[in-house]
Amino acid sequence: MLDLFQTPLYIRLSPSRLTVRNVKTGAFVSEVPEIAISRGPKPKVLGAGDEAAPYKSSSSALVSNPFSHPRTLVSDFTLGQQLLKAFIKKLPKSHLLAAAPRMVFHPQGDPAGGFTQIEIRALHEMALGAGASEVTIWQGQDLTDEQVLSRDYPPTGRVLE
Repeated sequence: MLDLFQTPLYIRLSPSRLTVRNVKTGAFVSEVPEIAISRGPKPKVLGAGDEAAPYKSSSSALVSNPFSHPRTLVSDFTLGQQLLKAFIKKLPKSHLLAAAPRMVFHPQGDPAGGFTQIEIRALHEMALGAGASEVTIWQGQDLTDEQVLSRDYPPTGRVLE
């Protein structure tokens, strides 16, 4: 019964692109994973994704990509979580009484040695902090909407725990 009100989100992440897709409605946001934060004693989010670009030349703001680092996928957990929340807010609401979304988080790429347990846990905690009720971390080929909805993932990839 909860699945009727739960929004299933499919999130694909790379250092160059963050895509958040509501697989029930087809609505999505796919932009550069950057966030603009005001400088000062009480920093606040000024823009996320493409909205962060105008702040790159501003001395009163810091623009950061929390998923760009030479050794790991997550370089700044707090900014990554704020960015994920901002992207989710960009999606149109599907129900007035929508439950917390169920997220399938798909880090793109295949790093040498695989994703570390620390990266997997960071992505999991990041999604929970962004409002998810349930999180699956997927590694493998891109998933179809039906695979996300049915939770029937192809055998060519794997769920990371």
